[in-house]
Amino acid sequence: MRLSEEFYHRDCLEVAPELVGKVLVRTLEDGSQLRLRISETEAYRGEEDTACHAHKGRTRRTEVLYHEAGRIYVYLCYGIHWLLNIVTGEKEVPQAVLIRACVDAEGPGKLTKYLKVNGSFNDTSILTQKALWVEDDGMRYEILTDTRVGIGYASEEDQNRLWRFKMGQENGSGL
Repeated sequence: MRLSEEFYHRDCLEVAPELVGKVLVRTLEDGSQLRLRISETEAYRGEEDTACHAHKGRTRRTEVLYHEAGRIYVYLCYGIHWLLNIVTGEKEVPQAVLIRACVDAEGPGKLTKYLKVNGSFNDTSILTQKALWVEDDGMRYEILTDTRVGIGYASEEDQNRLWRFKMGQENGSGL
């Protein structure tokens, strides 16, 4: 079942761990589908979070973070890797969840390359997008926490937050 607007219309610290174990679905141009289980996410929480792109305020790049929950935020990292995020929470309160890895696609750059996700997805809706969405198939997993990765520019406090969520042992079906 495709995730609803209500799922994303919550704080990123609620959404990020709950996305772990869900299924990311990508329909390619030829009609075939790729289905990957999300194994790792990271939360980025507003202008007060020095690791969040919105930390320095609203810009052309960060505008999508201020949009309604369920918008896709895709940006180019190091000029070579597209990274996939989903906006969460209230409109005008910038926050998002980075899809950091899936089973069989470790790392956010490898993930988007495998799924053929690029900047054309930026500021589209994961709720209505026909080529990319997230489903809940009822599987549940233990959630492990860790510090976020690749944010050496952020304050020490923000670097030490346990806002990375990883898939642990399977807990069975929640359906």
